[in-house]
Amino acid sequence: MATMRAIAIQGSKGPATAMYVTDIARPVPIPGQVLVKIRAFGLNRMDILQREGLYPLPSYAPETMGVEFSGVIEQLGDEATAMESGFKCGDGVFGLAYGGAYAEYIVVSTKTLFHKPAQLSWEEAAGIPETWMTATQALLLIGEFQCGQSVLWHAGASSVSIAGIQLAKARGASAIYATAGSPEKIRFLEQELGVTKAFNYKTDNWAAELQRLTTGVSLVVDFIGAPYFQSNLDIAAQDGRIILLGLMGGAKLPDGVNIAPLLYKRLRLEASGLRSRDLEYQKTLRDMLIDYALPKFCDGSFKVHIEKIFQFEDIIEAHQLLEKNQTKGKIICVIGSQ
Repeated sequence: MATMRAIAIQGSKGPATAMYVTDIARPVPIPGQVLVKIRAFGLNRMDILQREGLYPLPSYAPETMGVEFSGVIEQLGDEATAMESGFKCGDGVFGLAYGGAYAEYIVVSTKTLFHKPAQLSWEEAAGIPETWMTATQALLLIGEFQCGQSVLWHAGASSVSIAGIQLAKARGASAIYATAGSPEKIRFLEQELGVTKAFNYKTDNWAAELQRLTTGVSLVVDFIGAPYFQSNLDIAAQDGRIILLGLMGGAKLPDGVNIAPLLYKRLRLEASGLRSRDLEYQKTLRDMLIDYALPKFCDGSFKVHIEKIFQFEDIIEAHQLLEKNQTKGKIICVIGSQ
């Protein structure tokens, strides 16, 4: 039986220091899948939750963490399906998986796989799938964002929001707002990404400021949850939409929350995730990115912002950095020499 190195967790859950490199069985692709030798993989906040035993994994997800990667196809599950999808052995690819990317090899459906353009490095490509598909899902698929509308991205310096800000600008947003937790992140959002206004949630009353500056925001994308629920209702525009993608601040609403704006402003509130979606839904997002975003990555219009690159063996340090909430963009791990 062929084996590979992968990241495991002592006792199946624990702190960053519980992770270690071990040998496990190399997966074998079935029809509709390919085996990819991984060159790089991206870290996401769900990885921390999974490591701590707090993330509800889909029943079909492997125990190994990691949902986005780049690498080279080494084996086809069946040649006919792979060729029909446009993939062959030796192709450089990147893609989305239900899990298993913290390893030397991964099996993945061709429905969530992209061809890697020469203009993108392995590290950049590994930082696209989960991040940009999530942003596309929130802004375009669920939010149905249109030219001339405004948007607020909470956790503005997160990788998903950084992607979403670029997507909103390209879509012709009338105004883009963001929240973040440090002066450095505020400068990054305003000076590098070009948002209309960024608010430091630790020192600014962002809701009051938005009510002063606007007549309401068309679309709110929120990763925080309960602490922002009331303010999101208050600052949303008539017929506005609020997309909930995370619960970083908690799930239980405080006493006294007034849901009247939902009715009186005809607001639409929708929560969503990507990992729990079926392959056809994920393929729809993959196809949207191929058509809309991939050319912009190739010509430099869109950028993958990478905070730091670690070696595979330094996964503990990579997770510890992610836990500090100080990053502006992706953390990437590479396997072997690039």
